Amino acid sequence: MHFKLILVFADNQNTDPIMEAAREAGATGATVITSARGEGITKTKSFFGLNLESPRDVVLFLVEEHLSQTILERIAKVGEFDNKPGSGIAVQIDVEDAVGVKHQIEALVDVVGDEL
Repeated sequence: MHFKLILVFADNQNTDPIMEAAREAGATGATVITSARGEGITKTKSFFGLNLESPRDVVLFLVEEHLSQTILERIAKVGEFDNKPGSGIAVQIDVEDAVGVKHQIEALVDVVGDEL
């Protein structure tokens, strides 16, 4: 079984809806790293030296490759990444090897078994 890693950088208010959408699309779990900071094309505004940016989370999903594109598209839709500038981004990268995913593989065999 082959996996992809989906990295999501989003406003922390969108983290729960993104995780729920990813799970509905086939993700079996996630890791959330809170209090990240990012900057896009336009620099964030400040007020008396304090940044006026909303807190960001980094969400990592290790997903089966046959499910990855659907999960990525659902994340983008829920997070409104293409509609609202600065709302976040998501990328997927190939995973060469993974350990500690035995239970995920067992759960995914029924879902993607025909495609393996």
